[in-house]
Amino acid sequence: MSIKRTILRPVAYLAGRHADKQRRAFLTAHNHTEDVQKQLLDELLDAHAQTDFGRDHALGSVKSIEDFRSAVPIRSYEEMRPYMDRVFEGNTTALLPPGHDVLMFSLTSGTTGKPKHIPVTRRFAEAMRRGSNIWGIAALRDHPAGWLRPILRISSPMCEYTSPTGIPCGAISGLMMQNQMRIVRRMYVTPATAASIEDPQVKYYTICRCGAGRDVSMIITANPSSTITMIETAQQHAERLIRDVADGTLNPPGDLPETIARTVRFKGDKTLARRMQAGVDRDGVLLPGHFWNPSLLANWTGGTLKLYLRRLGELFGDVPVRDLGLLASEGRFSIPLTSDASAGTAEIMGNFFEFLPADQRESDRPDTLGAHELQAGGEYFLVVTNWAGLWRYDLDDRVRVAGHLGKSPIFEFLSRGLHTANITGEKITEHQVVEAMRIATGRLDMHVDTFVLQGHFDSVPYYQLCIESEGTDNLRDLGGLMDRALGELNVEYGAKRKSGRLGPIRPAALPTGTLKREEQAKIAARRGRNEQYKHQYLKTEIVED
Repeated sequence: MSIKRTILRPVAYLAGRHADKQRRAFLTAHNHTEDVQKQLLDELLDAHAQTDFGRDHALGSVKSIEDFRSAVPIRSYEEMRPYMDRVFEGNTTALLPPGHDVLMFSLTSGTTGKPKHIPVTRRFAEAMRRGSNIWGIAALRDHPAGWLRPILRISSPMCEYTSPTGIPCGAISGLMMQNQMRIVRRMYVTPATAASIEDPQVKYYTICRCGAGRDVSMIITANPSSTITMIETAQQHAERLIRDVADGTLNPPGDLPETIARTVRFKGDKTLARRMQAGVDRDGVLLPGHFWNPSLLANWTGGTLKLYLRRLGELFGDVPVRDLGLLASEGRFSIPLTSDASAGTAEIMGNFFEFLPADQRESDRPDTLGAHELQAGGEYFLVVTNWAGLWRYDLDDRVRVAGHLGKSPIFEFLSRGLHTANITGEKITEHQVVEAMRIATGRLDMHVDTFVLQGHFDSVPYYQLCIESEGTDNLRDLGGLMDRALGELNVEYGAKRKSGRLGPIRPAALPTGTLKREEQAKIAARRGRNEQYKHQYLKTEIVED
């Protein structure tokens, strides 16, 4: 063990005890789910009664959950935007209690193209930090080899621009890094300023270079494509990276902002450089195992993102992957307590939950259920109320209950609610489409992580599979296998195909780079970020041929 790790052990022990105390309190809370949720709702109602929103909805008169549901309708961000915009302009008591200052606005894409600005108060940030602590200590208990070793984290900047009153607007992950326990911050290998590098190749190369030469134990990022892109960038510039490691330099394939260049210093490591070169000579490509020995990869693994897991395995071998949980700009909604599973336990201490049964999604008067009332195997849409000023907020996330911890649900993310396509009553979901692709590529031993499926209305309607591939024969086989798998996953699709009301999937080859260019254009148009953007595998608009 290094001298540095020996010195840090007492501090880490105290920080670990604090996080484990939070973990144990979290576990205990799930034995009293209904009481914990009611207490949180009462606290939220009392704190917000004198806000403009509270007066408009008579929150001070709410005495029960039934009263609450009658007083406040389920609503989207666009329906809450008038209050949110007033907070953004500086009138915080439109939605937030007096004294609840806004630390930043968590920025995410809106359904209309206009971004959402989620107010992050100290109380909200505390809930997010507590969730991160619980996730982290649970992960380290399962993977103790990661204890007191460096962490590589890929995130977006906390400040991309400021509000009219000068408050930062950006990624909440940036704030979480800044507010993390000091002992954890000491473990990060990359300076926070690296998140603001705009050129993707320069950013990912710089992050990888900052980690090369460090005993990285864990790679943390929301989207697994970020980890993959970082390693593939290193592979494209392997000779440059090996030379930088040997010389103790940083020379990315592009212009590095001077403000960032001044914050990083390296020592040359010719021994590591020789090991990396030997790995390339042996394997034909630079792999993470040539310079790292990570204990854990941490990223989303549910819904459509499971398609990336195969590529992670190709790059990292059998390194365990642990889901981060249902985590968004609007809050943390689940905490996975095990690895290699996408399901997480409901975060009932920071959010008041309601669950809308999936079959009531289109109902004018849907019935919602409490966190203690769900059935294993059931599919629901999340409705949340929390310290970000969100009231019966329709998160539009479809989840499936995989089990229970005490009285609370353990659920996995399936898809966004809008990611459902329907031509003849089949109502296929993006989750089913991704699973069908996984099955089809597995049978063909192919690797596909980006594609688009879209319905076409013709004399016999069908779905077109757009994919970048030069293997026409493989494409034809892939379309047939995917069509069959989709029929097995969705009985209505299978019935429509059998009856001839739907035609078979028609593959269409695209020039290499087409889908990537479309994604980058969307990100730029919506002021989004690569780490946050989720590729849409199923387009819901139906094309008329």
